[in-house]
Amino acid sequence: MIKYLICLIVLFLLEMAYFKIAERLNIVDRPNSRSSHTVVTLRGGGIVFLFGVWLYAAATGWMYPWFLGGLTLVGLVSFADDVRPLPYLLRLVVQFVAVALMLVQFLPWSGATVWMWALWLIAGVGFVNAYNFMDGINGITGAYSLAVLAPLIYLDRRLDFIDMSFLYVVGLSLLVFCFFNFRKRERCFAGDVGSISMAFILFFAIARLVAATGDYSYFLFAGVYGVDAVLTICHRIMLRENIVRSHRKHAYQLMANELHIPHMVVAGGYTALQLALSAGLVFLKDFHYLYAGCAIGALSVAYIVFMRRYFHLHDETQA
Repeated sequence: MIKYLICLIVLFLLEMAYFKIAERLNIVDRPNSRSSHTVVTLRGGGIVFLFGVWLYAAATGWMYPWFLGGLTLVGLVSFADDVRPLPYLLRLVVQFVAVALMLVQFLPWSGATVWMWALWLIAGVGFVNAYNFMDGINGITGAYSLAVLAPLIYLDRRLDFIDMSFLYVVGLSLLVFCFFNFRKRERCFAGDVGSISMAFILFFAIARLVAATGDYSYFLFAGVYGVDAVLTICHRIMLRENIVRSHRKHAYQLMANELHIPHMVVAGGYTALQLALSAGLVFLKDFHYLYAGCAIGALSVAYIVFMRRYFHLHDETQA
């Protein structure tokens, strides 16, 4: 317990030190027509997620070295993009390389076909980008990530698919970030370094669970984000938009911007819904795939109904 308390204090101090550096170097997020905030705010506070994993690695003899290399690569490039925008193609290539390094950590070369590697690689990069798309209002990245992490910690006690200390330290870094971000007047934003790094971390943990059990339904632990991100991409394709450009068309953005629901309420709603779906999967002994399919179907219907009713408000505000 003492070691985790020390870790929490160190992470808090490192985050505060980063704020000083960000203020001096003017690493800030300035609001524009696509933003959900109205004041200049420090960007890149999610670098604390990298700090947490680095501390864990140093304390455990650099466990999971391939994963750590991939996370460091994608995290630092994402941070560089927060400071000064980088070409999208460069960032995408780096993400593929980073996910490939991660796969070396848990996907054995023997017995894994080329198709299996390709599918995992595409899934990893898709997961990372979808998670990044969902980082747009106060509190949602930190709170939702805790909701994804909670069932992983619960199952790890029984299945031992990943080092428990790793999950605890990730949770502590999320608590530090939430202290500064889960509030009406945020102290910082996660930035790409935060959302992409956390997505990379959570994909690694879920992938190890899937590899240990052979049960792909555990990806439902990020199902609420997944449905919103994927269906929003499909919607934007239907609108013939460039899907890599920033926008305000996600369901959570409509709630926060057009319906004026407080950010923390929206973030809390997504978090609670994800916890409920994950709890159902965890405590259901059989029929995991049927449950996951029904859950995704219900979320998809809810998304479509919501958009049909409220999307016109977005068009009106953009007119």
